[in-house]
Amino acid sequence: MKAFLRNTWKHRAHVVMALPVFLILFFIMYVPMAGLVMAFKNYDMTKGIWGSPWNGLDNFKFLIASKATFVQITRNTILYYLLFTAVGTFLNVVLAIAIDQLIFKRMGKTMQTLMIIPVFISYAAVQFIVYAFISSDTGILNKTFQMGTRFYSTANLWPWILLVVKVWKDTGYGSVLYMSVLSGIDSSLYEAADIDGANKWQSIWHITLPSLIPMVTVMLLLSVGNIMHSDTGLFYQVPRNNGVLYEYTQVIDSYVLNAILKTSNFGFTAATSFFQSVVGLLLMLLSNFLVKKIEPENALF
Repeated sequence: MKAFLRNTWKHRAHVVMALPVFLILFFIMYVPMAGLVMAFKNYDMTKGIWGSPWNGLDNFKFLIASKATFVQITRNTILYYLLFTAVGTFLNVVLAIAIDQLIFKRMGKTMQTLMIIPVFISYAAVQFIVYAFISSDTGILNKTFQMGTRFYSTANLWPWILLVVKVWKDTGYGSVLYMSVLSGIDSSLYEAADIDGANKWQSIWHITLPSLIPMVTVMLLLSVGNIMHSDTGLFYQVPRNNGVLYEYTQVIDSYVLNAILKTSNFGFTAATSFFQSVVGLLLMLLSNFLVKKIEPENALF
């Protein structure tokens, strides 16, 4: 303890600088975790969290009471995570390399700025943009190509619609991190490759991609923790919470939101969040363990 206090005092300037961030993380990320106790209580607003009676695992039983619904929303959540992660990572890397290799660097910065803009658009606005394109009567697609497709009543089209929306909204922003890695690659490596007669594609394959693998691995490991979570705005607002589309658009988070709006069962919400977090933590630990066995340098810890 004395060594800890002595070291803290020695680096007091750094401690003071880090203190605001520590306090923000503590009060926003950790203090609310006390509310997870609601997962094991029959929450009553008049009695509060601590005064509400315990109900054991009843909230978790309510989550899986309808096996068909639970299996469906869990399947959708996991499959969408895999689809978005695979396509998103591939496009992020491709876009980062394309901009990095662009001869006209000023144009690359302009393109990057334009591609980042969608991430700042709320899904409350995105749903109207999507509706303008695919509505049955006045949609741009139906008007332009005379398709006559009723998108809001054709459930099996929505995985592709949601994928397009997700890619449009997040790809530009997601490529920024990989571009920062590319900017740190020693230019002498490319010069040596040119001297050895390597063309552009060979340089990308043997220098650029191997340099990106550690960052890609870290991002995938971090994302595994959110495998049971989904972007509620994407799955609730973009399909407009249309019950006809639930088979393909309802995930755990949108299911919980609907349950809150209909029953105000906050104990059920806490139980669901607890379940999602535990599963995500276990999967992240397992993924990190496997990566550590294969390539220790790319593991998180």
